[in-house]
Amino acid sequence: GIAVYLATQRWDLITAPEFVGIANLQRLTTDPLLPQSLRATFLYTVISVPLGLAFSFFLAMLISKQIPGISIFRTIYYLPSIVPAVASATLWAWIFNTEFGLLNALLRDLGASKLPWLQDPAYALPSFIFMSLWGGAGGAMIIFLAGLQGIPDVYYEAAEIDGAGGWAKLRHITLPLMSPVIFFNLVIGFINSFQVFTSAYLITNGGPENSTLFLVLYIYRTAFQGLNMGYAAMLSWLLFFILMGLSILIFKYLGTRIYYENPSE
Repeated sequence: GIAVYLATQRWDLITAPEFVGIANLQRLTTDPLLPQSLRATFLYTVISVPLGLAFSFFLAMLISKQIPGISIFRTIYYLPSIVPAVASATLWAWIFNTEFGLLNALLRDLGASKLPWLQDPAYALPSFIFMSLWGGAGGAMIIFLAGLQGIPDVYYEAAEIDGAGGWAKLRHITLPLMSPVIFFNLVIGFINSFQVFTSAYLITNGGPENSTLFLVLYIYRTAFQGLNMGYAAMLSWLLFFILMGLSILIFKYLGTRIYYENPSE
């Protein structure tokens, strides 16, 4: 109710709110920063979510084997996901630092020239996508691991009797039986990718040239730096409807393709 009310107001947190009707809605069509923010957010989502799913599934496959010492690797792979967001952002700001960062130091050792990872729009967004693989894979990996361990061995044993190889078992047994887990991680990853904020705020604050001005960061800047709570509320509603619409599409076109094993069979 308050969000709807604020979307029709002009309020700077100091003076009393002023009713402006649909002015905030009309501003959505003329705001030059909104397309840049939506572009950064959609590109980040479209690239980081599939890569994150593939990477976390790969890690889960690696650590699903019952071999001595595997619990150590499970812990190592999961640790980045529980590192506080501020600490993680500080770490990556150092890694990507142009002058004394670890990544450019490795490039110099290899004979390559240093790159402006966070200062060039061409590299800034890919840098954040790479960061998401490090910090977000652990949680999805654990869920994938639980799903993999829930697949009965009898399916693989029957496939081996029929002469199926590793790729055939992955394609015809693992992926179909894991499709509900994959779908769950897809939806969670999709929602989380639209809410990226902490790392962008602490490292680049939307720069360079608004290439990392993700929508949630733009909402924050509009509300607490631009002191325009009314338009920030309208942007929040825009985010809500985008998430709702895309979620409906995902459930409609992908949810029907999920294989659910019938335990009575």
